Amino acid sequence: MIHHPASSSDERPPRRSAGQVVRGLLRDLLGTIVPAIIIALLITHFVGQFTFVLSQSMEPNLYENHRLIIEKVSYQFHGPRRGDIVVLDREDSPIPLIKRVIGLPGEKVEIRDNTLYIDGVLTDEPYLEQTLQRKYGPITVPPLHILVMGDNRMVSYDSRAFGPIAIEDVRGKAWLRVWPLDKIGSLE
Repeated sequence: MIHHPASSSDERPPRRSAGQVVRGLLRDLLGTIVPAIIIALLITHFVGQFTFVLSQSMEPNLYENHRLIIEKVSYQFHGPRRGDIVVLDREDSPIPLIKRVIGLPGEKVEIRDNTLYIDGVLTDEPYLEQTLQRKYGPITVPPLHILVMGDNRMVSYDSRAFGPIAIEDVRGKAWLRVWPLDKIGSLE
């Protein structure tokens, strides 16, 4: 029996048409890029997202152009807590607002003598520098609402102007400052 070596043309794979090549590329793209986009959208919708500080209302703790990551998971298990920095939506504001939670549902909030009182008890606010605060309240926070204020009380547009915020309007909790680089860190 004589064995003939295969010719070089037998070793080449069959040629694919341009249509087959395009279909293969599309299949590969759909198999990797589309799931990646879906995962990214799910993460930004349910887990966390970037946001910018666009006002002076949270100075001296957050300055204009600071960049933050807000997390959206913890409020699925519990409501906002006093002192949390939250990002919220308001119909009358084209941008999300960044404020601090001051009053919780059912609490009576009042500012008098330049001091915050919750249910008549003097409340320490260690995140504030010495600041002047206008008299406010007393106001009782309705169920499923919170009262928010900026740390820069003299310039902040907050619950003192627009009232308590529905908890459902809170996007999430400001969790991490990522810019500027020398200020990177947790906002806890």
